[in-house]
Amino acid sequence: MCARANLKMPWHHHPLLFVYLDGCLYCDFCGRRFEEGYFCPLCRLTVHERCVSVFESPDITRTCHAKHSLKLLTQGAPDYTDLKCHVCADNTGNLLYHCDICKFNLDPDCAIISPPPVSLSNLKVHDHKHTLTLMPRLLSFVCDACGETGDRSPYVCLQCNFMIHGYCAYFPRVIHINRHDHRVTYTYPLGPGEWKCGVCWEGIDWSCGAYSCSTCPNNYAVHSRCATRDDVWDGEELDGVPEQVEDIEPFKTNDDNTITHFSHSEHNMSLNKDGIALEESIFCDGCVRPIGSNTFYSCSDCSFILHEICANLPKKKRHFLSPKPLTLTYGGSVETNECYACLQRFGRGFMYREDIYRNVDLLCSSITEPFVHGSHPHPLLYINVEHDEELTKTCQGCGIRTEGMVLGCTKCRFYLDFSCATLPLTVRLDRYDDHPLTLCYGEKVSGKYWCDICETETNPETWFYTCKDCGVTLHVFCVVGDFKCVKSGDVYYEHKLLSNSSSSRPTCSYCHCHCPGSFTLHENGKNEEFFCSFYCLILFKEWNRFDKKLILPPWVN
Repeated sequence: MCARANLKMPWHHHPLLFVYLDGCLYCDFCGRRFEEGYFCPLCRLTVHERCVSVFESPDITRTCHAKHSLKLLTQGAPDYTDLKCHVCADNTGNLLYHCDICKFNLDPDCAIISPPPVSLSNLKVHDHKHTLTLMPRLLSFVCDACGETGDRSPYVCLQCNFMIHGYCAYFPRVIHINRHDHRVTYTYPLGPGEWKCGVCWEGIDWSCGAYSCSTCPNNYAVHSRCATRDDVWDGEELDGVPEQVEDIEPFKTNDDNTITHFSHSEHNMSLNKDGIALEESIFCDGCVRPIGSNTFYSCSDCSFILHEICANLPKKKRHFLSPKPLTLTYGGSVETNECYACLQRFGRGFMYREDIYRNVDLLCSSITEPFVHGSHPHPLLYINVEHDEELTKTCQGCGIRTEGMVLGCTKCRFYLDFSCATLPLTVRLDRYDDHPLTLCYGEKVSGKYWCDICETETNPETWFYTCKDCGVTLHVFCVVGDFKCVKSGDVYYEHKLLSNSSSSRPTCSYCHCHCPGSFTLHENGKNEEFFCSFYCLILFKEWNRFDKKLILPPWVN
């Protein structure tokens, strides 16, 4: 940091530093990145050099508080007043305008940058004929536009007893949200009925405004504030925009009853309904799961094969994981494919994609709301932790805290991350047990459990796999590993994934354990190197990877 110290300015009581911090701070006036300007080490006031002109007028008068002038303060709001802006409710911070007669505060945004209008007319979305007037004071009310309570500065129509938040005046009329296939339209009032919000699943006050679907006969509606969240709505106003029907069919049917699938357009594919179980080594090229005895489409010219259900996946779908439609794509590799929801890497196959940085694997994209899971008696809803008051959640399945997205029951404080929510309920691992293994949701026991694969202790309160016939217990990690939907032969940066099914297990080059997992990573070179997990590979190579979820295998000390 470069600085000139002990500068005395008439607009602040403390000596200031003139500093260069390359974007580490934000200006208290404009809220933008701090480049160069003044900084107070005592009260941490930060002001751009270009914003200092605001101090040339320390007293101002505004139409929203016309009876008294407002004085500029640089050391925060006095203790005797509400510390938030009396109009927008944002924290005022160090810099604010204050009336000591009325105990009234305005932040710089409402005072200088974008002052609120004192009246609103011709509100298209609300179809309100009268002018609404700003009442700039602390006042408890219920907003007629969204149904939520407010505690300050509503816009009111005394003639109609109509009150709304300032930000609710500008709701879009027609939008598309990620929870519904049809457009929804703002309606005030919503009208009598037993309404539940399609986002939060709480009741809707039908005497207030909300978004509803005129196409669906089952009374679909969403709270106004839920519908306009940035993780639900893509920000596009569709009022007056013609609705276009998108082609979401993944294949074209040919005259000879074959299909041409978008993922394999060079050859035609035929449907097989024999019901004969195929070898376990034959995997669907879409979901990267064994074909088994399911019906499938196969190519007679090459080995490309798809489950019938995978071949019918729509090319586009709306999903709660993205405010924009997700597009079905095929390709990639373990190197490039990382699921945006569960943060796990997966192999070449189908995925739903928002953009090149946001891929969702088929298992995570198949989850719908409300999500019913055997580990909890109540349906689970999607929670984006970034939009939640509690910035971290602990997954009940693995005990790991996450700052990302979860499925949860807020009333019971029960949460699952997407890795645990998509774990298979039963799985076969013939080299350890002849019977199917069942996912157990944890137990309260006094004794110790041991994993029969890695031979280390298992925490019985977190999830594990067990055999009801033999009584064995196995770590989830030991059964499913740290890759998702992969097959033997997939390559991760010159390291080939090999099935670890032989009786002789290789030794990991990092942790020096005999690799117990389902897959090993093998690098051919001057010195043959094996790795028991993605974790050991990354640490051994000292790669600076950006993977958000690197799990410590239970057998690594």
